[in-house]
Amino acid sequence: MTKLCVESGQARQPAGNRWRSLTRTLTRVLPLGLVLAGASVQAQEEVEWLHLGGDFDHTRYSPATNITADNFSELKEAWVWDGASFNAQSGRATPSFIDGLLYTVAGPRRHVVAIDPETGETVWSYREPNTFRFEYSMRADYGKGIAYDVVDGKGVIYISTPAFFLVALDAKTGAPLEGFGKKVPVEGFPDTGVVDMLADLGHEFDPYYGIPREIGYITTSSPPIVVNGTVVVGNSAEQGYNQSRIENVPGDILAYDSKTGAFKWKFNVIPRPGEFGHETWEDDAWETVGDVSSWAPMSADPDLGLVYIPTNGATIDFYGGHRPGDNLFSTSLIALDVETGERKWHFQMVHHDIWNYDTPTAPVLLDVMHNGRKTPVVAQVTKQAFTYVFNRETGEPLWPIEERPVPQSHIPGEKLAATQPFPTKPAPYDLQGLSEDDLINFTPELRAQAVEILSDWEIGPLFTPPLHRDNDLGKRGALWCPGDVGGVNISGPAAGDPETGILYVTSLSGCTTRTIVPGEEADLRYMTDNGTTTTGVTMAQYAVGTGGGGPRGPQGLPLFKPPYSRITAIDLNTGEHLWMIPVGETPDRIKNHPALAGIDVGNTGTGAHAPMTVTKNLLMYASQASDGTPTLFAVDKATGRQLAKVTVPANSRYGMMTYVHNGEQYVVLQTGSKLTAMSLHGPVEHYSGGH
Repeated sequence: MTKLCVESGQARQPAGNRWRSLTRTLTRVLPLGLVLAGASVQAQEEVEWLHLGGDFDHTRYSPATNITADNFSELKEAWVWDGASFNAQSGRATPSFIDGLLYTVAGPRRHVVAIDPETGETVWSYREPNTFRFEYSMRADYGKGIAYDVVDGKGVIYISTPAFFLVALDAKTGAPLEGFGKKVPVEGFPDTGVVDMLADLGHEFDPYYGIPREIGYITTSSPPIVVNGTVVVGNSAEQGYNQSRIENVPGDILAYDSKTGAFKWKFNVIPRPGEFGHETWEDDAWETVGDVSSWAPMSADPDLGLVYIPTNGATIDFYGGHRPGDNLFSTSLIALDVETGERKWHFQMVHHDIWNYDTPTAPVLLDVMHNGRKTPVVAQVTKQAFTYVFNRETGEPLWPIEERPVPQSHIPGEKLAATQPFPTKPAPYDLQGLSEDDLINFTPELRAQAVEILSDWEIGPLFTPPLHRDNDLGKRGALWCPGDVGGVNISGPAAGDPETGILYVTSLSGCTTRTIVPGEEADLRYMTDNGTTTTGVTMAQYAVGTGGGGPRGPQGLPLFKPPYSRITAIDLNTGEHLWMIPVGETPDRIKNHPALAGIDVGNTGTGAHAPMTVTKNLLMYASQASDGTPTLFAVDKATGRQLAKVTVPANSRYGMMTYVHNGEQYVVLQTGSKLTAMSLHGPVEHYSGGH
């Protein structure tokens, strides 16, 4: 398929050549506001957003240019799509705009929905029939979007469902794809269009009930990705912070033919005997331990035929005494051949992960100039505030990554890795570890209060491990920083500019504490029956984060120095930080706090991640003004200078996207159960009389 961007009548190939945007020169007169201010070029007619992250590279970049710094403040609500009838709540799904329709998933049933891009009206929807394995899914409402391919000249939408089925639908009608998959022996399922992926994992299962609970559990949260006719499917497991048992199934990666649904290959994320990395699972832990799923979205390079898989840690999140060793391929980035499933290269970012440092966002692919040569790279941002950058063909780091000694555990039976990998470039983009120098310092009194608050807690450098109750240190617990919500996390995917090689990372400062206790005291509401574990006594978390048993800041203020959340621009050509700005504006509760009277606190940032989208001429992000008003900001990509801002109807999380349809550029915000579209001219009937 030709990938062109037509501007001023000239065709050019975009940097990287892996995203597709089709723009057509205008053949009719459009409202004056659609013409770029002060420019001689014509406004774009159509610009698509084909993937969850905009393109295979997951850059969240669009070449759309109709919205500029000059007209940004004119944005207004164009339409709102309400997913209430689908019981939508989390709002994690970024829509795709393909061939004249928007596509998304909504609600715990993960309805597939096609939406009119001008009006927000639902065109069609699909719902999977009910099964117990769906009802039991712990990530049902976490669907992040759809995948797309062209089969025999026809557009096809793919999703992986909470019950772990792969579904293929006709993009125009929503009908199950003819000739895809096999009949599922459960009442209500269509005769075609569905693959039962449990059949290819190699475990005992029932088509209606799924995998027996004593064996384990698997579901999905991110969509598959379709590369060169192959549908690659990730998965997710029970949340590790709810686990008190060691058994689970591994989150093995599966692949299918995009036309027929025929099974192609499986990659074992926990290596079996004789496979690479098997020796990293000591004491035969590979036989029982599971997870190592790929719940975050994937990226791909169709030209290289590689798909890039980010993974999370193994069972359970905060204790690994039952799985000694480095535990490949947990908390790793894996490059697989899309045709065969062969591992081309990998890098483990955390050895023997017990910090819940699961890889939370898709890797970003860019082409950069490194040491004077054009180099294809993949950049993975992490909860621990590192950016790992590799040649995406060979897996070689662009800059050295050093194994450095880290603190060891005080918990009986736990054996941590002696070292962890530290990139020498780029520099960390947020708080790492915790010392008194990192604490609030607006006044000496507040600093002293923060020091006193932390006196009961163990603090230290990055990779400070959890403590158990009644530990020899006499501490209530340990804080590790960043915590298991980041740094970077799911609610703030990174974005990249393929024309400049600049990566934009949103992060927050925070720590986590978990107190490790005997497993019989844990909350056993998942995976176990009658309040007992299935393996005797294991270990489990007790206190939940800094908001559920951990320390709070003095007088209700944050423990740390600002900014509390930020956006950092990193030049991947050089590995240097270009600029950093706080996210949004200082909240009134901080700006007007009595303890800060007469003190200019500057812009502290809101303390929340920023959904971001990069266009040819802007970085856009969503956050809040000081009074909590939902706001969309426009930033100069090169300097971080704020260019404009506009009030929007609702707060957004997880992501945003943009597209151009019939000459109008829309920005779609993920606003909880709704999608809110902003445009320069508002509802279509206001400027064209409708269609």
